[in-house]
Amino acid sequence: MAITETIGSATINGLAYIGGLARLAGSSVRTIFIEPIRGKKFHFGRAVHQAMAVGVEALPIVSLISFFIGTILALNAAYELRKFGAMQVVASAVAISMTRELGPLMTAVVVIGRSGSAFAAEIGTMKVNEEIDALETMALEPVDFLVAPKFLAMLLMVPCLTVWADFMGVLGGGVFGVSAASFTWGSYISATLDALQSRDITNGLIKAAMFGLVITAVGCQEGFSTGLGSEQVGRSTTSAVVKSIFMVVVVDLIFTAIFYLTAPR
Repeated sequence: MAITETIGSATINGLAYIGGLARLAGSSVRTIFIEPIRGKKFHFGRAVHQAMAVGVEALPIVSLISFFIGTILALNAAYELRKFGAMQVVASAVAISMTRELGPLMTAVVVIGRSGSAFAAEIGTMKVNEEIDALETMALEPVDFLVAPKFLAMLLMVPCLTVWADFMGVLGGGVFGVSAASFTWGSYISATLDALQSRDITNGLIKAAMFGLVITAVGCQEGFSTGLGSEQVGRSTTSAVVKSIFMVVVVDLIFTAIFYLTAPR
């Protein structure tokens, strides 16, 4: 009986949490796209600031990690493909793996570590210091002022970072291909372009946009759920990172299955 109660309680809590994420995302979408049409001011300045923090400042670490991931993919592919004399397939393996899966996923993990945790810490600290209550006292809706700019910034910048990550991953694979797999830069680029189709890139960008929404929703939700005391801010930040990674993997699985089922035969 205790097991069924535990499972039922966990299920209800999980559905309630997902509902909270959906409500937060829905309120932000209304603030970004609908309220300005009705004449309500949107804080574009804060969105630009968030975009700089999420996107531009993340370029160095995203570039480095993606370059190494591309090189690692090429090394692993070459290790098996050389047994069959198919080293020319290395470029295709790297390009497809990066654009469909690893580019968006690795970008999301980096953004979670940099921005998702920062969202939870920022809002959590404001709640502990009663700054959220102060915003409401000044007739500023916390979701409009704090969350919506983050949603817009992540919606735009995570796909942009993913495109850059794809490029750096292909570049990393190209360095190995040219130095150890008898490619020239021209032949490697040609093989990459021949392997890629438009849906490979668009599928990755759709995933990246969804990852951005999930990361923002989880980070902000954990921030608003912070209890009293500075220790709770640390717990909320940790929880935001763990839950964001889990949610991103689940969303990745769902969209990968959808793209597989809807792919032309």
